[in-house]
Amino acid sequence: MTSFRRLRRSLLAAIGAVAFGVMPDGRAEAAGCADLPVQGDGVVTEVVDARTLRLADGREVRLTGVEPIDEQREAGAAMLRSAALGHRVVLRGADDVPDRYGRQPAYVLLADGAELVQARLLSAGVALVGLGVESAECLQQLRAAEAAGRSAAAGAWVGIDVIKNAANSGDILSRLGRFTVVEGRVNSVREVGSTVYLNFAGRWTRGFAVTISRRMVGGLEAAGLAPKSLTGQRIRVRGWVEKRAGASIAVREAGQIERTGGD
Repeated sequence: MTSFRRLRRSLLAAIGAVAFGVMPDGRAEAAGCADLPVQGDGVVTEVVDARTLRLADGREVRLTGVEPIDEQREAGAAMLRSAALGHRVVLRGADDVPDRYGRQPAYVLLADGAELVQARLLSAGVALVGLGVESAECLQQLRAAEAAGRSAAAGAWVGIDVIKNAANSGDILSRLGRFTVVEGRVNSVREVGSTVYLNFAGRWTRGFAVTISRRMVGGLEAAGLAPKSLTGQRIRVRGWVEKRAGASIAVREAGQIERTGGD
């Protein structure tokens, strides 16, 4: 029975991934991150950590658009070694400007098969979709890969409570300073000064909240996520947990919020 359930989860993940243009092994069938401009290439000589590679010419490459799951970092690094070590990779992205640590952020594709390394990590359940994704098509591809891993109960999705319940502010607060995905229904939307609050509890001073700078509202509206329209909606939000009156996550880009539907 257990084997049948695992097989069923794997089949569902494969069907879901293909429907969104991502093969079960992370390869893209349609437009996505692979359509971003090429920003170089090279042979991987070292896996530094769960999302950092070193190339033969000495460059360090930081996989953009993903956040490693803390409990899966060793598994993520092992997967990177298996997929990329010794292979030539192509780097894609909006530009090749290094971060403050000198690492080049990039979407990494295996040159021999155009497989997106980020998608492989997401579908294996060792990483979550992060921030700073350059295009809507790329974000869709990454979300589809994450959803495939979730459907298959792969990696962290097997037994860890990866998506936190917005109704449990205390549980979320235990992840202070860590990248976290939270899901729940927006109880109310309030604007105080230059900040918009999406409140998930009746007592907004104690419950979990999403904070949005008023400067961000136009971008959210353009993405079909006008804050007022989210009242009563079930959403998923991702980012780093902060503490105000209760637990909170600051939204700095539209890609942090997804409508999930459901009751």
